[in-house]
Amino acid sequence: MENQQLFNLVVTVAGFLAAYVFNNMTRQIQKLEDKVNALPTTYVIKGDYREDIAEVKTILKQIFDKLDSKADK
Repeated sequence: MENQQLFNLVVTVAGFLAAYVFNNMTRQIQKLEDKVNALPTTYVIKGDYREDIAEVKTILKQIFDKLDSKADK
């Protein structure tokens, strides 16, 4: 009977350790998933960015030219 109790104890401890490791791994996986989900999903293409900035600069140049012409009068 003592061998059976020792076996039961070993199985119980092994089960506890397995459950602990499994729980720890699932928590770590959840943390990684949260980090991945927090990443941006859309990016601006460099060419599009440059085109937009060039357009903004053109508009600002027009505004400054108008201001300069108003200041001259």
